[in-house]
Amino acid sequence: MKKTYITTMPNHIGAFLQASRCFAKLGVNITRVSYNKAIDSHTLFIDAEGTPEQLAMADAELTAIGYLQKEQAEKQILLLEFLVRDEPGSATQVLELVQAFHFNISYISAQDGQQLKIGLLVDNPNDVERFLAEARALCKVRVIDYNRSEKVFDNTIFYTSFVSGLVDAINGTEEVRKELLINANMAMQQLDERGLSPYSAFDTISRFADVISDSRGEAFAPRITHHQLTDKTSATIIEPPCGSNTLILQSGNEVLFVDSGYSIFRNEMENLFRSLLPDWDGMRKTVLITHTDLDHCGLLNLFDEVLCSRRSAESLLLEYEGKPSLRERIPTHVPYIRICKTLTAYQPVQPEKVRALWGVEGEIQQPLQSAGYFRFADLCFEVYEGKGGHLAGEIVLIDYCNHIAITGDIYVNIPGMTPEQRQYNRYAPILLSSVDSDARLCTQERQAIFQRLGTGKWKVFGAHGAMKEYDVNAQ
Repeated sequence: MKKTYITTMPNHIGAFLQASRCFAKLGVNITRVSYNKAIDSHTLFIDAEGTPEQLAMADAELTAIGYLQKEQAEKQILLLEFLVRDEPGSATQVLELVQAFHFNISYISAQDGQQLKIGLLVDNPNDVERFLAEARALCKVRVIDYNRSEKVFDNTIFYTSFVSGLVDAINGTEEVRKELLINANMAMQQLDERGLSPYSAFDTISRFADVISDSRGEAFAPRITHHQLTDKTSATIIEPPCGSNTLILQSGNEVLFVDSGYSIFRNEMENLFRSLLPDWDGMRKTVLITHTDLDHCGLLNLFDEVLCSRRSAESLLLEYEGKPSLRERIPTHVPYIRICKTLTAYQPVQPEKVRALWGVEGEIQQPLQSAGYFRFADLCFEVYEGKGGHLAGEIVLIDYCNHIAITGDIYVNIPGMTPEQRQYNRYAPILLSSVDSDARLCTQERQAIFQRLGTGKWKVFGAHGAMKEYDVNAQ
């Protein structure tokens, strides 16, 4: 059994040694340690592995010596810029006001004698408005958004402050807070070991959480378009502000969904499905997924049957069993995927719903390799499995008779995105490393798709952006 401990280390020599001895005498193995004094001078993350009984005893001993993090009152960093008068004593007046309110200064910087930046650690947010009113009587004051700044202005509560902002954005629980805390630290350690600054990465995650939060409820306004594919079959594209499109193929009473969006939009999407499909509650629901990224699989539990490739089925089963998915086998993606799972309330699908219909046996030799066929109504697709440029298990469906291609994320229509989609794509956590597993290979896969499209006009359905009208002769 594995567990991550978020410990608060006392400021004395041998603090970690004491914790290490605690684990050693209980027979618990430490598998990862992360501590960065420049970021947080007290918090130490320890991944440990042992039996449930051993870990329970470790809990008790670490609590007894005061190492386990206890619940604490919410604190706030307030970063202010004071434009003080260019005369002796003007900065002193500001500092005296800070002292009068019993605020602790976590950061201070002065430039040109007039621009004074101060970071304040505030225990009671109710004092802030009164403090600002009195400060503005002394000089001009500007509040700087701490979460968007390029530096960390407090070394003792960075993780707590960062994670609290994420939790507030999604109305998360204490369990969500702990999970985010662990993975924020993992991202910090990973970036630090690569010699990269973590602050822009954390800023991107914060913005991602804001975009997700701001798109819920009444603000959920996807673009919806309808397309006639054949005399009998039509397609409806739902383009949410965040995450993948959902494509609905419909022919008489037959309905097939392709990809499903983020789980955090479950209520919004269900309401939308009911408005588009009056028989939604009574119908048998089948979804086909192009690959297993979170924004394509978030709503799989709404469906009775999930169609996918064999490698995608393997990934879904691994997730259900609590093991790393195919995306999580890429070390640089791990913390961001887990943060995204937490922020979007992702739940793995039950294995009995999954049907693996296609797959190349053994190693895939080409960027796109034929993996089988699939029929829906009067559409007949050849199914190709990609070599894994975007993600292992990815599939592309091409109907050569009706000139239709469904490409997943191997090809997305960037010029055809809504402003909300473009904003989301700037902040999606996976973009902090790369949206693709292998960007060069994904380019080859994308080229292979269009090389397979013959003469005439094609309808290309990517997983993001509008449908693309493609004419080989017009290129």
